[in-house]
Amino acid sequence: MRLISFVLIASTSIFCAPSKPKQEKTPVDVYKKELKTGAEQTEKYLPLLKGKRVAIMANQTSVIGKTHLVDSLKTLGVKIVKVFGPEHGFRGNASAGERVADEIDPASGIPVISLYGAKNKPTKEDLADVDILIYDLQDVGVRFYTNINALSRLMEACSENGKEMLILDRPNPNGYLIDGPILDMKYKSGIGMFPLPMSHGLTVGEFAQMANGEGWLTGKVQCKIIIIPVANYNHDMPYTLPVKPSPNLNTQQAILLYPSTCMFEGVYINHGRGTMFPFTVLGSPELKGKYEFSYTPTSIKGMAETPIFMNEVCYGLDLRNYDTEKLRKAKKINLQWIMELYKAHPYKEKFFDSKLSKQMNNIEIQIGSGLFRQQIIDGKSEKEIRASWEPGLSEYKKMRKKYLLYP
Repeated sequence: MRLISFVLIASTSIFCAPSKPKQEKTPVDVYKKELKTGAEQTEKYLPLLKGKRVAIMANQTSVIGKTHLVDSLKTLGVKIVKVFGPEHGFRGNASAGERVADEIDPASGIPVISLYGAKNKPTKEDLADVDILIYDLQDVGVRFYTNINALSRLMEACSENGKEMLILDRPNPNGYLIDGPILDMKYKSGIGMFPLPMSHGLTVGEFAQMANGEGWLTGKVQCKIIIIPVANYNHDMPYTLPVKPSPNLNTQQAILLYPSTCMFEGVYINHGRGTMFPFTVLGSPELKGKYEFSYTPTSIKGMAETPIFMNEVCYGLDLRNYDTEKLRKAKKINLQWIMELYKAHPYKEKFFDSKLSKQMNNIEIQIGSGLFRQQIIDGKSEKEIRASWEPGLSEYKKMRKKYLLYP
């Protein structure tokens, strides 16, 4: 399958071996240089936008410094004809799963077309007055975070309508982590569209190359993409997001725990929704007497308006001060928390009852595997569970190498 893409490298010393061995760069050298996101390197892509009608897929994370990308490019004379908004909306203030309507952005006066409402993909009419589409959304590196799904649909629309796509790449804060079962495609859903592990270890630019190269787009179409890579970045580099990527990922701790704690969206446990510290606490009223730590989920507009166990005291695990360096060193998702809480739960028949828990998805959809539920019920060891992820996970890691932009 021919890969249609063009990558503009901002700092070739990171990717090309120098002529003299004594000057060879190591990953340590990367930390000494200033990291620059694709969006920040305007000198690399402004010439590509000159005289063109531009559409942008953006949200609150699409920034250059402290200024929104849309405002920055308008100031620089770029003709922006419309903005496409993803889940949570263009300004990032809609609750998870909440449908978002079209609007006129009050700050810029530019029309905003929601792709998380009545439709999830631009129409031919939407792209009729567009020459090039910019994608600039911060991702967090997990299969069930929906930005990569939005990206794939944009790629399809651009291919079908003969439009170019410019991807302004950003670091993956969980870029070091490649773990979890490969999605069994019979559990394909809105939170899992591609045969990726739970944590895929890709930036959005790398994912776009993979989607093209592996023929994952509908009809195996190819999208012409231009990528502005992050300068001076590698996958093992710790990266603190300057803007929260979504309402419930509101701290760096939540972002780093997310690959491990988001699986609780498929079980009868509150995972912090309805608090100001989602994805960093886990609990249930039925664990009273088993744990001392407690908290009470409430309705919070824009975050979680009807969380599980709303207005009930939940008892469980407080991970707000958990040392996330343990995850980085292990390079593994933490399975012990879900194993522990299942063992501690007095009503085991409730634990995986998605209808009872009123969660968004069942555990099969969330994890992407039909084995996990029974493995936990049967008390399988972590080693046994991980063994069931092979050889798929190892094959993915090998395939992934073809599409990497960074060390």
